[in-house]
Amino acid sequence: MSLQSDIMTAMKAAMKDKNQTALAALRAIKSEILLAKTSGGSDELTEADEIKILSKLVKQRKDSAAIFSEQNREDLAEPELAQAKVISQFLPEQLDEAAITKVVEQTIADTGAEGMKDMGKVMGIVNQKLAGQADGKTISTIVKSKLI
Repeated sequence: MSLQSDIMTAMKAAMKDKNQTALAALRAIKSEILLAKTSGGSDELTEADEIKILSKLVKQRKDSAAIFSEQNREDLAEPELAQAKVISQFLPEQLDEAAITKVVEQTIADTGAEGMKDMGKVMGIVNQKLAGQADGKTISTIVKSKLI
């Protein structure tokens, strides 16, 4: 089943349940998919493109929630986090830090990276390997700690 049909099925369920938070998140996904299809010229998106879209939406929600929390606006932060959780259901399972660290260490060994000057090269390879399975911020933190 494609992501778009999964989203439509989930939207129908959210409408029946009158779950406004889930419905808003699912509509955002549908909107981004339609935008990507129309701007890209191709009718079909690859799985990597879909993962990129979903990751971007989750990151936007989490960033917004962090800003709202800093400003003591928990009433606005909670719906953003709830939407991020709904969107995350369609992403591949996230790896824990130990698994990410293992991939980073293997990549550093394979590329022979030494120091921060090689961070971009390592980040590019690790991001490709872990597409959708790990947050870029987490990967960046682990790479920095290993290259120092």
